[in-house]
Amino acid sequence: MNQDRKTNLARIGVFYDGNYFLHVSNYYNYVHNRQSRISISGLHTFIRHYVAQEEGIDSQYCQIVDAHYFRSRPGAKEASMKGNQLYFDRLFDDILMSEGITTHYFPVRTVQGVKMEKGIDVWLALEAFDLTISRHFDIMVIIASDGDYVPLVRKVNGLGTKVMLVSWDFEFVDDFGQQKMTRTSQDLLREVTYPVAMHDLIEDPDFVSNALINGLFVPRSERKEYDGSDSDDFIELESDGIERESSILSLKNGYGFIKYPPNNLFFHYHTLVETDMNELRPGDNITFEIAKNEKGEDVAVKVKIIKD
Repeated sequence: MNQDRKTNLARIGVFYDGNYFLHVSNYYNYVHNRQSRISISGLHTFIRHYVAQEEGIDSQYCQIVDAHYFRSRPGAKEASMKGNQLYFDRLFDDILMSEGITTHYFPVRTVQGVKMEKGIDVWLALEAFDLTISRHFDIMVIIASDGDYVPLVRKVNGLGTKVMLVSWDFEFVDDFGQQKMTRTSQDLLREVTYPVAMHDLIEDPDFVSNALINGLFVPRSERKEYDGSDSDDFIELESDGIERESSILSLKNGYGFIKYPPNNLFFHYHTLVETDMNELRPGDNITFEIAKNEKGEDVAVKVKIIKD
């Protein structure tokens, strides 16, 4: 071992904005060509090694001593109406617990069909600040992108604790066929000690074969354990209840079009029933129903492949 390297333990506290993390994980699972969710254990390994590199410490001296996951989620009654939602929620809880992550859930309230998820960022900020004081973290890691966390970072900097921001920027097509953009707050990036643009590292050809980058994604053998809870921003559209048959015209990353005159119908991966987006191919026969999106346009929902 290099004798010039530090050997004092670097204590790391990790704080997840769970709604944001789920949004990112969905993107890589359904839209990105990786077609896999973000691995919690792989992400923690990456964080430890990144801190080691930046701090000039061997990775064995960089340890995550505390990790917390904050997310709003529906109550039991609402979740029970969404098939296996309760089962998958518990399954993901098991994954978080196995990694030593403490969970904090905030109930989702629906007002006139609109999800109200306020409060998570405030709760995360208060807990992160209190724990940084009591646990004396050397590095606080936040997995988020919202500028609302700027006051937290400034407070933590005042304690002499460095802040690492783990975030992703990307674009995708949402449930209504509209282009969506996810960007990290520039104000937040300016305040942190270590801003880590994960999307750049994942796409960098010099890193694509890096074991740490590949380790960020759930191996194929473990993917069934991550199959739940993928309704982060999805608002279920009310269908007309009439089942129709047609075929897949074309597929894109996370969405596609169904042959249906006079205009082809858009559909999104959220609307698939007993069907995985990865198993669909152009020309496949499917059943579907029609709903109106927020613009009053016809879109396909409850899309299901017809298997021979």
